[in-house]
Amino acid sequence: MSADQQSLGTQLSFALYGAANRMVRMHKPFLEPLGLTFPQYLVVLELLDGAPVSVGSLGSRLDMDTGTITPLVKRLEAAGLVTRRRDPKDERRVIVDLTSEGRGMEAEVRGITKKIKSACRLTDEGVDDLRRTLEALAQPASE
Repeated sequence: MSADQQSLGTQLSFALYGAANRMVRMHKPFLEPLGLTFPQYLVVLELLDGAPVSVGSLGSRLDMDTGTITPLVKRLEAAGLVTRRRDPKDERRVIVDLTSEGRGMEAEVRGITKKIKSACRLTDEGVDDLRRTLEALAQPASE
């Protein structure tokens, strides 16, 4: 095999794909009792950090398009965790906020990060290093 031909196991893309899937699977036992999927968990976390917010802004902050974020928000609304309302200043915008039930989950939702860090056997420094590396990979290359 030439230097240009790498096996799947040595591909960066495959390693990232596997790590992302493992991370989602690791969250599942902590999220199931809360009735949340992994993407819904991300939405709730983001809302805990800054609600109310428009659907468009929420999608931008989570790097999700409208076709992805809208169904997530609708399911969270059906579960009684968020409200959606038209922005009185701009009827085209929908504003999302947490309900009291949604805000009441804050300690449990925020506590998941510590459980995941422990399950990954990462130190605070290791988590910070990994996050910085992944954030750098997620940034578009400058032209």
